[in-house]
Amino acid sequence: MKISEIYRKGAVPISFEIFPPKGELAESDVRSVLTSLADTKPAYISVTCSAGGSSGSENKTSELCRITEREFGIASAAHITCVNSTRAEVDAAAESIRSAGITNMLALRGDRREGCASTDFRFGAELIEYLRSDPRNDGICIGAGCYPEGHVECLDLDEDIAHLREKQDAGAEFLISQLFFSNSSFYDFIEKARAKGVTLPVDAGIMPIMGKSQVTRMIFLCGASLPSDVVKMLYKYESDPESLIRASLERTVRQIDELIASGAADGIHLYTMNKPSVAKYIMENVNGRI
Repeated sequence: MKISEIYRKGAVPISFEIFPPKGELAESDVRSVLTSLADTKPAYISVTCSAGGSSGSENKTSELCRITEREFGIASAAHITCVNSTRAEVDAAAESIRSAGITNMLALRGDRREGCASTDFRFGAELIEYLRSDPRNDGICIGAGCYPEGHVECLDLDEDIAHLREKQDAGAEFLISQLFFSNSSFYDFIEKARAKGVTLPVDAGIMPIMGKSQVTRMIFLCGASLPSDVVKMLYKYESDPESLIRASLERTVRQIDELIASGAADGIHLYTMNKPSVAKYIMENVNGRI
């Protein structure tokens, strides 16, 4: 199924992101995670590229997508990144995805790697345009990323939304947002994006807080801001990690409920961190899911 078609059902789909195991693809681990996730019936599952873009990472991504679709009957989207890649490497990644029978790609710029000299692609819109120019990708549904608080390398949100419009014009069919902790930031972003002519469905990217170090890393990596209630929660449970996780999951459910009730989010994309228990708790407690 093409992901662009799930939004036509009139309800708010909830989907997951997972990542391939480090090192060799451990199929037993993959199937264990997917078995648990499949029970919660997500709308689709996106699969990231292997960390660091190591050789053969595109094969791990496409193989995990293949297992997701053929063995569990869940639509999948394969991440494909470009900022560290040559055109030949992007071609190889796209061919791996097509060969696995996957019909959804999430085209992202990706994080810069130190020592990488490739200059074939600078922005996600260039990757989308390049993929669309290849007739072998006819019939592929291509998604893109968006940033409710602006990309960490782009200090002007209006400029960032202009780049988002370029992704739409290049042929993107749906959007998944970077994680955020403040719904008001997402609402402001959606209002500005719609005013600038961005009409694509947008999945709100949500990541439950599992620990203080995770939050610190995300702040600097993604540029996400911390609302005062998150700061207070981290302070209150600094020495009680189990209570922190419990409080975080409860907050995540409230955040998703508010997003669905607002009508601002066309879908919810949950960053599961390969933790089925997290996904299960949220899917069992969120209101208004399909």
